[in-house]
Amino acid sequence: QVQLVESGGGLVQAGGSLRLSCAASGRTASSYAMGWFRQAPGKEREFVATSDSTNYADSVKGRFTISRDNAKNTVYLQMNSLEPEDTAVYYCAARSRYCSGYGCSARADYYEYWGQGTQVTVSS
Repeated sequence: QVQLVESGGGLVQAGGSLRLSCAASGRTASSYAMGWFRQAPGKEREFVATSDSTNYADSVKGRFTISRDNAKNTVYLQMNSLEPEDTAVYYCAARSRYCSGYGCSARADYYEYWGQGTQVTVSS
């Protein structure tokens, strides 16, 4: 079992920045690839970024950066130049399957564990 706890969400003005954190715990947490997804009201959950193959959704490329601190079993999502369209609940997820390409990394059904989510609201 892997437990994931996100933090760092909040309200920010357009053009601002936030850093999300996801702390993983569990005996084998370090062996999992980590990803970020988001879900806006009335929309389906969508892929944002993954740590192992460093893939990003086109909508966040150049603005968001994923990183991982293995010593702390924590993955981060630095979000810069935020836009109102980035408003969503952001979820951290863990995947045991190896993925080398975007098509694999972006599949939500490949992730076995999910956090509870953290709200990000960007005002215009």
